[in-house]
Amino acid sequence: MGKAKKLRKKIKKLKAQIKGPESGAVVSPLAPAAFPELPVIKGARFATAQAGVRYKGRSDVMLAQLAPGTVLAGTFTRSATRAASVLDAQAKIGQHSEAGAAILVNSGNANAFTGARGGLSVAAICEGVAQQTGLPAGRVFTASTGVIGEALPHEKITAKLAELAEGLSETALAQAARAIMTTDTFPKGASAEIEIGGQPVRIAGIAKGSGMIAPDMATMLVYIFTDASITRPVLQQSVSQQTESSFNCITVDSDTSTSDMLLVAATGQSGAAAITDAASAEAQSFAKALGRVMLDLAHQVVRDGEGATKFIEVSVTGARSDADARKIAFAIANSPLVKTAVAGEDPNWGRVVMAVGKSGAEADCDRLSIRFGPHLVALDGQVAPSYEEKIGAAYMKGENLLIGVDLRLGHGVATVWTCDLTNRYIAINADYRS
Repeated sequence: MGKAKKLRKKIKKLKAQIKGPESGAVVSPLAPAAFPELPVIKGARFATAQAGVRYKGRSDVMLAQLAPGTVLAGTFTRSATRAASVLDAQAKIGQHSEAGAAILVNSGNANAFTGARGGLSVAAICEGVAQQTGLPAGRVFTASTGVIGEALPHEKITAKLAELAEGLSETALAQAARAIMTTDTFPKGASAEIEIGGQPVRIAGIAKGSGMIAPDMATMLVYIFTDASITRPVLQQSVSQQTESSFNCITVDSDTSTSDMLLVAATGQSGAAAITDAASAEAQSFAKALGRVMLDLAHQVVRDGEGATKFIEVSVTGARSDADARKIAFAIANSPLVKTAVAGEDPNWGRVVMAVGKSGAEADCDRLSIRFGPHLVALDGQVAPSYEEKIGAAYMKGENLLIGVDLRLGHGVATVWTCDLTNRYIAINADYRS
């Protein structure tokens, strides 16, 4: 009873220290120094508004309007309890249209597990956006993030649509990044630029995500815009491929959201020649640049993991297959015991051994080696002769850590990224709705 009472007091104290995003949350110590300067994407305009869906005194709705000829591609959560907006966007994404498009996102309410009312809310918002923008409702995509199981007060959003339409600007992407935040402590943005046929092609993206992060498609909410001219099949192939090595390789808490969505919009207004062949050099160059943006955003999500103080890369080599390597990497990255040891700066490599063993992948203790950064900790199933505890303890004090495992069984490799698990994670989620 004494321990439980102390824990309750500690959580209460931490709750008092944590302010909601509307009043300025304690910013993650792993946050970038500043929000990046994002390039203007021709054919894409943005606006934000304060609808008061859940948060007071802060922007909580974002509208993006995209020029005629824009093509969209995306990936979506495979959760069996997908939100109404996800189901609607999935149904629309493959439809061809020369019309423009619009994306509306609200924070504070996920519009998930809300029954038939959830679909009615999506329809009402889509119709409202269509009226304000002159677009077909079938070209309006919505997303919602926040509390699950509460009806979305969509009338608060539709009441702001005229204001949003009037405020559209090419230079408001940074404000859009802030409007989609929930428990995030900083807005997330990234960009890249390449040349195709001597013409610059720009890519800029924003993301939100902090908790409930273990993607099974893309992650959380991510919106990427480019002025590239590219066919939808080639764009979709690039998005799907780059997702696997970025958003599908991160985890904060092993939980997959009901609302995960990644949309990429290509306006075609760069002036560069159209990319029509996925095997072409131009397509490969574009895919790599898109991948850099996606990986940057994915890493920022992990760095903003709820309560995170350490950014952890888990690298697995020598597995029997890539699939086995991935199983082991996620077993380590999702282990509460590993994550709490890192939070406490304890070089407890035995917990890494445990995670390898529980993964279900093939392993042989007598071949296994473990590294913390450059330091060899374990070799051939036992502590390395050169290792000293003080070496590991000193390494664990850093903010950016590497846990390396070599199975020495084959050529399978995998890398995933995660963060530590601290008391603040408990406090944030114990107080999320109340």
